[in-house]
Amino acid sequence: MHPSALLDLCAELLRAVLKFDAPADGVVSAFFRQHRDLGHRERHALAETVYAVLRRRLLFEHLAKAGSGAPERRLALLGWQGGDGLLRGVLTPQEVDWLDTSRGVDLADLPQPLRHNLPDWLARALKAALGETDFWALAASVAAPAPLDLRVNTLRCKRAEATATLASAGIDATPTPFSPWGLRVQGKPALAKLEVFARGDIEVQDEGSQLLALLTGARRGEMVADFCAGAGGKTLALGAMMRNTGRLYAFDVSGHRLDALKQRLERSGLSNVYPTQIVHERDERIERLAGKIDRVLVDAPCSGLGTLRRNPDLKWRQSPQSIEALRVQQTAILASAARLLKPGGRLVYATCSLLASENETIVEAFNAGQRDFTPFPAAEVLARARIDQAGTLTQGDFLRLWPHRHATDGFFAAIWQRR
Repeated sequence: MHPSALLDLCAELLRAVLKFDAPADGVVSAFFRQHRDLGHRERHALAETVYAVLRRRLLFEHLAKAGSGAPERRLALLGWQGGDGLLRGVLTPQEVDWLDTSRGVDLADLPQPLRHNLPDWLARALKAALGETDFWALAASVAAPAPLDLRVNTLRCKRAEATATLASAGIDATPTPFSPWGLRVQGKPALAKLEVFARGDIEVQDEGSQLLALLTGARRGEMVADFCAGAGGKTLALGAMMRNTGRLYAFDVSGHRLDALKQRLERSGLSNVYPTQIVHERDERIERLAGKIDRVLVDAPCSGLGTLRRNPDLKWRQSPQSIEALRVQQTAILASAARLLKPGGRLVYATCSLLASENETIVEAFNAGQRDFTPFPAAEVLARARIDQAGTLTQGDFLRLWPHRHATDGFFAAIWQRR
């Protein structure tokens, strides 16, 4: 495709994404389905440009005011990820001068919002939680793309074997520092085309997400529930922890997400997983299991703000009002999930949110209303699992992972044991 036409398509895609009426990844996927003639490199350039603009939207919109032409075209030029040589061949002399001037702006002279590129309400909350220095480190971290983390399916192979297999395919994978199952890969290799992926030896899963599964301490022969299973990344990790024994329920309200899990189950070799669609957290299928489950993982629906490196549109699509609505849902889900536990069972509440209002506040309310559950220190669980530097992963009794500190997505987890 001619570079000028590709740039026009990029502006069109940005116009759709910046409406913020749907998740960016879904808008991009739908756009590519409408333009099936685009090659791999062209799709990569368009998608990465969109995400670059989303990460630095406030800055780019400020710089774009000085340019000319359609605003989406100016944003596409500022965020372009398809190579400078291709870009400059289609720009007017005025556009070249404006782009060079924009790239030469000293960010230190700009107002804070143009440097951190976060909405004011979110910046205030994070500064209050982290302090000034740590806040800016976090802002820099979430402005960069995330690496690709993999979980080795220990039912199929060992981590060293998977590392060697990937190396033979030209992919450099290094062990993650905390998860005993994790590998980290730079870039975005085409994993789906590899035999090591097709036969279920590896799955894509952030290291932080792997640690959430590990916190359950799931064992052979137990009854375990993944209460909000989604597409099942943690479900698969739990099944491997259980060595494909016992009974593992994967609950979710979305049949579409559970269908995606079933496809992954076929690769994994697991036969102890029971995907179960529920209507809501008080579904009768859940009530029938009350008091019978050994371990329950509640990866609650949340703002997703811990995943800003992967989903930068979330900071523009969430609001204090949407957070408040989520808190009501999180409280109800946690209370319902707790009823599943048998005496002595373990409950884990987790989110991929950076906000105390979705994390510590929910836990405090649960503790105030429950007499049958005793908080259990996350550091003790991690130490028993022989996780290196376990103390650096916790804050008080909780698991607290930050992108700028741990190179993972942002995660929170609290643990209880039923008396």
